[in-house]
Amino acid sequence: MTERQANLDYKQLFDDAPCGYLLVAPDGVIIQANNWISSLLGYPSGGIDGKRLRDILSIAARILYETNLALLLRLQQGVSEVTIDLKRRDGKAIPVIMSASQTLDTAGLPDTTRIAFVLAAERRLYERELVSQRDSAEEGFRQEQADGVLREQFVAILSHDLRNPVASITAATRMLAKEALSDRGKQVLGLMQGSALRMSSLIENILDFARARLGTGIGLSLQTEQSLQLLIDQVVQELRAVHPDHEILASYEPLQPLTCDPLKIGQLVSNLLGNALTHGDKTQPIRLDCKTRHGQMRLSVANGGKPIPDAVIPTLFDPFVRGQSEGYKDGLGLGLFIAKQIATVHGGTLDVSSGEDETMFTFTMPLNGPGGSVEYR
Repeated sequence: MTERQANLDYKQLFDDAPCGYLLVAPDGVIIQANNWISSLLGYPSGGIDGKRLRDILSIAARILYETNLALLLRLQQGVSEVTIDLKRRDGKAIPVIMSASQTLDTAGLPDTTRIAFVLAAERRLYERELVSQRDSAEEGFRQEQADGVLREQFVAILSHDLRNPVASITAATRMLAKEALSDRGKQVLGLMQGSALRMSSLIENILDFARARLGTGIGLSLQTEQSLQLLIDQVVQELRAVHPDHEILASYEPLQPLTCDPLKIGQLVSNLLGNALTHGDKTQPIRLDCKTRHGQMRLSVANGGKPIPDAVIPTLFDPFVRGQSEGYKDGLGLGLFIAKQIATVHGGTLDVSSGEDETMFTFTMPLNGPGGSVEYR
C-alpha cells in the first residue's frame, strides 16, 4: 500500500463526492447523508441524518418508491437511472436521477440501502423538449392528414361538377357531326370530340382515385351484361374516331353474359387502349382480344414498340406513374392505377408482360362477377 493510499480520508471522499449519497436502514431511516445532498435540500451538514427517506421525496416519488422501486430493490438488489423529484426543506421540488443498491444480511434479509443522486434538470429539460417536439410533429401530421382529406374532397367535388359541362360539350359535338361541315370544320370537330373524350376519361379517373383515397372505394353497379361485345366495341369505335391514324384491331369470340359494372369495364378498356395509343409504336396496330372460357372473361390489349424497362414494371400500376415513355408528360398517370382498381373490385386481375415484340396487358375476371368462382383449365 502506498503512502498516498494510506492517507486517504474516506469520510472526506463521502462528504465531498460530486453527487448525493445516502445510507438507508431497512426501516427507511437515513443513517447518513453526505454534504452534497444535505446542501442540495437546504440542510446543514448532517441535517437529514435520522430522517426517513420518504420525508425527502416528493409525493409522486414517494408513491413510486414505495410501490415499485422498493420491491425491485428487494427482488434484484438494484435499480438504476430512475428520474424522480426530491423535496427541499422549503418544499421546492428538485429533479434528480437515482440509482440504488441493497445489501443483505447473513440471514438473507435486506440490510443497508445505498442510494446515489445526480441532478437531472438538464435531462428533464431535454425530455420535455423531446415530448414537445413529438407533440408538434404529431399535430403537424394530423394537420397534414386533414389537409390531404380536404384536398381530395375538393378534387372529388370539382371533378363531379365538371361532368355535366363535359357531357354537354360531348352532346353538342354529336349534334354538329350530323350537320354538313367543311373539311376544316370536320377537322376541328374531330379535335373537339377527342378533347371531350379525354376530359371525360380524366374526370372519371380522378373521381375514382379520390374515392379510393377517401376510403369509400370504387363503387360498383352490377348487372348482367348480355351484349359484352357491343359494350367493348363502343369504346373501341370512340378511340378509333379520335385516333384515325393509329390502327386498332379488335377480335371477339362468341362472348357469354358477364356480371359486372358496364361503365367501369368500359372505363378499364378505355384506359388500357389509351395507354397503348400513347406509348405504343404508331406504325404497328393495337390488338384487342376478348374471349369467355371456362367461367372467366379474358381481355388483352397489346401494342408494339419499346419494351417496358424491368425497373418500371413493379410500380407501373402505382398512381401518378406515366409508363415507359420518358418524353410523355400529358395526363395524370392514373389510367393504369384505376384500371387495376377496377379489375380488383370485380374480383379479377390485371397483369402486364413486355418484350421486344410487344407489350400486353391482360384483364381476367369471373363471369358471375365479384366473389364468383372461376374454373381454370
